[in-house]
Amino acid sequence: MQIAFTSTVEAGDVLVLPFPKDAVDTGRIEGEGAAALAKAAVDAARFKGEAGSIVELFATIGGAARRVLLLGVGEGKEADWRKAGGAVTARLLTNASSVSVDLNGLPTKPAADAVASFAGAAVQRGWRHDVYRTKLPETSKPMLTRIAIVGAGDEAEAAYARIHAVNGGLELTRTLVSEPPNKLYPESFVERVLNDVEGLGLEVTVLDEAQMRDLGMGALLGVSQGSVREGRLLVLKWNGGAADAETLALVGKGVTFDTGGISIKPAAGMEDMKWDMGGAGAVAGAMKAIAARKAKANVVGVMGLVENMPDGNAQRPGDVVTSMSGQTIEVINTDAEGRLVLCDALTWVQKTHSPSTIVDLATLTGAMIISLGSEHGGLFANDDTLAESLLAAGTATGEKLWRFPLADAYDKLIDSQIADMKNVGPRGAGSITAAQFLKRYINEGVAWAHLDIAGMVWSDKPGVNHDKGATGYGVRLLDQFVADRFEA
Repeated sequence: MQIAFTSTVEAGDVLVLPFPKDAVDTGRIEGEGAAALAKAAVDAARFKGEAGSIVELFATIGGAARRVLLLGVGEGKEADWRKAGGAVTARLLTNASSVSVDLNGLPTKPAADAVASFAGAAVQRGWRHDVYRTKLPETSKPMLTRIAIVGAGDEAEAAYARIHAVNGGLELTRTLVSEPPNKLYPESFVERVLNDVEGLGLEVTVLDEAQMRDLGMGALLGVSQGSVREGRLLVLKWNGGAADAETLALVGKGVTFDTGGISIKPAAGMEDMKWDMGGAGAVAGAMKAIAARKAKANVVGVMGLVENMPDGNAQRPGDVVTSMSGQTIEVINTDAEGRLVLCDALTWVQKTHSPSTIVDLATLTGAMIISLGSEHGGLFANDDTLAESLLAAGTATGEKLWRFPLADAYDKLIDSQIADMKNVGPRGAGSITAAQFLKRYINEGVAWAHLDIAGMVWSDKPGVNHDKGATGYGVRLLDQFVADRFEA
């Protein structure tokens, strides 16, 4: 979808007129009887200008009938404009081709960032994954190709340039998360990502199973051994900062399909486990966004990619594996596999790139969905400043986080009688003990945060900037975090 910044309303476009909350002035609509018609529609719909609310009507403007949307932008905050942008696309995606959003006549000109967020959300809300649908009715096919923002100014256009780059990363993440598991597996994940980021200046490293075996990644390879699909470690490095500047590592869990292994999951809902690679998908999208906008920061993205299957060679409950760090793990439950993948990825990135800060992302625990539903991602951190930066980035982008505790009492719950640790604790505090497991692989002095995003990467209902399905959660959050913490 194209976003254009113009000075005049395009003839033939659907006309969208934004109104602040409790300041709905229908006198802005010029045309024969248009203001009176709009006033009647506003009264009938009890339209007050709440963010994202819409009243639709047809009015005679310039001697011709014109489709008009009255759009609420609430109190005019950036989040309100973002919500309004998504609402416009949700209403018009399948029944209009071109739209003009006229900002002239507003009592207060919106901030450039607010307008950019409006445009960004409008594009994000229009993304769909229809590649496997061969009998989609014409009336259900997207047709909205252009949104013109009228009267925004050059600053808004400049602000949107960054969001446009981030949207490219968001679309990559959503595509990866949406793909079926027979199409997306570790090797094809690597191929798709490398094709998508080609030419952006990212350094690429790909480790196959033989290389990972030589490095001692017994935890990650233990998860992969039951599948005919070989595991991979995909690494993307962006060198946008000074040579002596600190490095941020983003580490993602990439289980391209999770049956649970020998500790097999119930059949109902198992098809959803195609999105168990949502953490790795978010890292891939964030790295594309960071590179596309040429962020002035040094960032390395590491994605541990496996498929967890229950064949005759699969890992068994009770097995003991040795991680790359040398620590041993008693595998109590093969469905607690994500932490086994992440621990080796965390060790590898610390040994190879010596980052000062690490943020890992994973659809790690069902307990997180019980705790937070799909409203917040879970945040665990060993550094308060890092935690506060991530919370602020989540608030700014609408990809919200909620912090959970870490403590020695929880850590003791994963002590094993025969190995250094076991991969699960008791039923209680399941998300916390998973985070405590990962914390054991973080070197002294490294600031680390773990984001458990199990409830966030996929949605059963439309949201502000997404339809049902893949949300792309994490891309905008991580990009904002990089801008605030490493480029400010």
